[in-house]
Amino acid sequence: MTYVRTDWVGWLVGWMLALWVLTPPLATASENELATRLQQGGHVLMLRHAHAPGFGDPPHFKLDDCTTQRNLDASGRAQAMAAGGWLRGQGVKAARVYSSQWCRSLETARLLNLGDVTPLPALNSFFERTHDRVNSLVALNAFFARQPADGPLLILVTHFVNIQAIAGFGVGSGEGVLLQLQPGEAPRVVGRLDVGAPGAGTHPAPQRAIERAGPPAPLRPQ
Repeated sequence: MTYVRTDWVGWLVGWMLALWVLTPPLATASENELATRLQQGGHVLMLRHAHAPGFGDPPHFKLDDCTTQRNLDASGRAQAMAAGGWLRGQGVKAARVYSSQWCRSLETARLLNLGDVTPLPALNSFFERTHDRVNSLVALNAFFARQPADGPLLILVTHFVNIQAIAGFGVGSGEGVLLQLQPGEAPRVVGRLDVGAPGAGTHPAPQRAIERAGPPAPLRPQ
């Protein structure tokens, strides 16, 4: 007969509950407040690229050759367009749009249709290039520091690991994190925003949800 110890299970559950209680909540906002913030100065929407089937990048990945990369599928393109449509519906008619140099991020950014897209190497994924992590984050924080605290909305299309490093939690494809710029300090996380749930091709109206910043559900970096 096989015996399973259960004493450690109670300890683990208690530890997780304690961690949940002790974790300081991030500032949260209602959907109406968030929509208002999108039109106010000094905010940044870090958006994860839309759905691109697969995991990581192929071994023969080349930055300047989209055929060697994971790319958006039809649902991912619909997701990106729906995200842009929802943002316009909240009064965001144009924004300063920057993107990772990865093709799936650039395509997501362009399909938002909110302005010209500027590639920004500081947004490039370091999921499989861990040696680039520190330099990328230093460059990204320097970019934040150069932005006016009352400037128009910034949209940064990037990757799971980049958002996780800045916000402290990851988001799904097509989801984003709204940040508020703070002079001389790191940006403040306002909340999570889902502007186009996976499968937007079959659910054209993107979901909008600002969630309490608790431990997120496990997500696969992509």
